[in-house]
Amino acid sequence: QVQLVESGGGLVQAGGSLRLSCAASGRSFSTFAMGWFRQAPGKEREFVAAVSWNSGNTGYGDSVKDRFSISRDNSKNTVYLQMNSLKPEDTAVYYCARHYGNMWSRASSHYSNWGQGTQVTVSS
Repeated sequence: QVQLVESGGGLVQAGGSLRLSCAASGRSFSTFAMGWFRQAPGKEREFVAAVSWNSGNTGYGDSVKDRFSISRDNSKNTVYLQMNSLKPEDTAVYYCARHYGNMWSRASSHYSNWGQGTQVTVSS
C-alpha cells in the first residue's frame, strides 16, 4: 500500500517562498507520474503541477506557471514543489498524489493515491 506524506507547509508573507516535499512509501515510486493539487476553502480541488516518471515532462496550472517548480528524486522516493513569489491566493491545503500511469495529466481522477495534505498560508 502506497503512503504519501507531505511536509513543508506553513505561514509565509506574500512574495516569499516555500518548498513542499512529498515522501512516498512502497515500491515502484519511480514508475509513476506524480502531481500536486491544492484546495482552498469553498473551492474545488485545483491542479498545480505534475511530473512524469523520469522527470522528462512537467506541467503546471496557469495560475502558478513561472512561479512554481516541480521536481522529483527517485532515489529518495520524494517529489518536491518549489513555490516562489507566493500570493495570498495561493493559500490552500496542498496535496501530492500518485498517478495511475507514468505520464502526468491534469485530472484529479487520474490519480490513485493521495497524501493527507499540508496547509500553506500566504499573508498579505
